[in-house]
Amino acid sequence: MDDAVIQRLSAAGFDVTLQKQLPIIAVAVDKQHNPLPLGLDDEVPVLVEDKKAVGVIVKRTGELFTGNVVPPSFSRGPTPAYERFFMLLERTAVDYCGCIERKERDQEVVRVYSALCRRPDGRDQNPIFSYLQAAARIYMSLKPVSRAEYEAVFDRLRTSAKRFAQGPASTNYIDAVRNHV
Repeated sequence: MDDAVIQRLSAAGFDVTLQKQLPIIAVAVDKQHNPLPLGLDDEVPVLVEDKKAVGVIVKRTGELFTGNVVPPSFSRGPTPAYERFFMLLERTAVDYCGCIERKERDQEVVRVYSALCRRPDGRDQNPIFSYLQAAARIYMSLKPVSRAEYEAVFDRLRTSAKRFAQGPASTNYIDAVRNHV
């Protein structure tokens, strides 16, 4: 957790308990509507109630791991205690695709979730990686998350996306998530 992020978002009117709302990570695009990736040291633009972006400096994922909590099995989906974390990540993926007006292919989402699980502070050529990474970092700034919990969440997301993949061009996962969130 990060008190500086909690104070910054709270001062902007954001419900840092995550009970009333989830953060929305604003996606930056260039004039051709291509997404601009977020760097690990960039401010993360979080939309607050009146839809204005508040820039937040967020620690790296490795600095935000808290404790040694062992997560439950997510074989049947997220448990109630983890639903907000899953929802934030999946909504970030849907919002990203909506902003760039293109759905990510299922196999690419599987690859990105797997990369985030293996390399939480890594970089990737696909900008969606940086937005999902930023969403996880914002969540972890507000709620305690152990490394085991983080890995279990991303592994479950990877498994879910993989189940929807029906070939190299399928975008079933993003469609399903859009209907859910």
